[in-house]
Amino acid sequence: MPYENIRDFIAVLEQNGELVRIKSEVDAVLEIAEITDRVSKEKGTANKALLFERVRNSRFPVLTNAFGTMRRMCLALEVANLDAIGQRIREIVDPANLFPGPGAGIMDKLQMLPKLAELSNYFPKTVKKAPCQDVVLTGEQVDLATIPVLQCWPDDGGRFITLPMVCTVDPSTKITNVGMYRMQVYDRQTTGMHWHKHKDGARHYQQYEAAGKRMEVAVAIGGDPAIIYASTAPLPPAIGEYVFAGFLRKRPLEVVQCKTVDIRVPAEAEFILEGFVDPGERRLEGPFGDHTGYYSEADQYPVFHITAITHRKDALYPATLVGRPPQEDAYLGKATERIFLPLLQMVAPDILDMDMPVEGVFHNNVIVKIKKRYAGHGKKAIHTIWGTGMLMLSKFVIVCDEDVNIHDYSEVTWKVMNHVDPLRDVVITDGPLDILDHSCPQIGFGGKMGVDATRKGPGEGFSRPWPNEVKMDPAVQKMVDERWKEYGF
Repeated sequence: MPYENIRDFIAVLEQNGELVRIKSEVDAVLEIAEITDRVSKEKGTANKALLFERVRNSRFPVLTNAFGTMRRMCLALEVANLDAIGQRIREIVDPANLFPGPGAGIMDKLQMLPKLAELSNYFPKTVKKAPCQDVVLTGEQVDLATIPVLQCWPDDGGRFITLPMVCTVDPSTKITNVGMYRMQVYDRQTTGMHWHKHKDGARHYQQYEAAGKRMEVAVAIGGDPAIIYASTAPLPPAIGEYVFAGFLRKRPLEVVQCKTVDIRVPAEAEFILEGFVDPGERRLEGPFGDHTGYYSEADQYPVFHITAITHRKDALYPATLVGRPPQEDAYLGKATERIFLPLLQMVAPDILDMDMPVEGVFHNNVIVKIKKRYAGHGKKAIHTIWGTGMLMLSKFVIVCDEDVNIHDYSEVTWKVMNHVDPLRDVVITDGPLDILDHSCPQIGFGGKMGVDATRKGPGEGFSRPWPNEVKMDPAVQKMVDERWKEYGF
């Protein structure tokens, strides 16, 4: 059964030995972050989700590191492995299934109808009453200081809401977008709205601003794990996060109408912040210790004015910590890597697998493998990555042959160091980069490098024989396996 809310997930984490309750009083300024940073970098079973039950100057507990391992990500999305979700997507979007060829019979086509009809079951369900509105605060009652918002790093510009689901409505399509963008708390009733120019929230705001209109915004904090993850996923604009969350949980997400803005929000959220962003208004936001492991620069961003705070009677505050990897966001990113591989393969069927190293903070490095069929195929794959969705931000792309385990970075390094001629196999260009990349000469634009680490043939100017890898005779390996204990091991 799908989780109804974050507390259902907490119960499962506790049952599986994945949660530690911290009963000592802690401070939301730096102390919680330091504890979380240490635990999130632990190996194996020492890496736990953390529930801080006594936070200084607040009655609300704080949850961190809830998604901070692959096991907890699988528990969050209720699968044995994340590739299983990718396989469900593959079955629905596979062109061979959606559009059976001319030789397909009527039964082949009818067999796909249940798969397509399945999608209609995942549209959100609107309810009239919701736990997220147990308590309704408006006017002078609105006070962000009551919520234990974290300051994570010493040089941060202040306290930041780090796990918000920011809900905006496309003025043209009326589709609700849910994205995760940090929010700096300025005072009791205003925050920054850190919309990167490549994100849907920023696109919506640009449309409202161009029309000179105030934009309504709602921010959900906490809820069912599926919608929390969905808010981080790189979905096409036409696919709403509410529908995708329904797909993940195999049941529609319940939403409720806000009290002061015309937006529907997750009914089982812990907190809802309702308000607006005015056109043209900017305020200095940052610096912020970011997921790159470096502080992002302070800059001018839109301002969110809060008209209402609603919350559960016994609300808790989920937060995440970002900084030098690995952190919790690494596993949210790994989920995206596995879940969205089938969609990448729709536009690039020659890509067999991909890996986005945590140390590359995802946008900076992509490793793929292909079944090489012709000269230049490796370079073609490099340009495919740069031309596909948000993968356009990839600073480094490495392409390997189909027999390479691209999730083994030692093996990838071995192949790159031995297969690559820098003059022949390295592509240098420029293009869009992640706004958080501090190495580029201007924000969001700079140099990019592709590395073709595939085997080369005559069509690529390689006239010598390509050497065989050093491998043991399989018969000898089998014999040694059988005698292994005899050797004294």
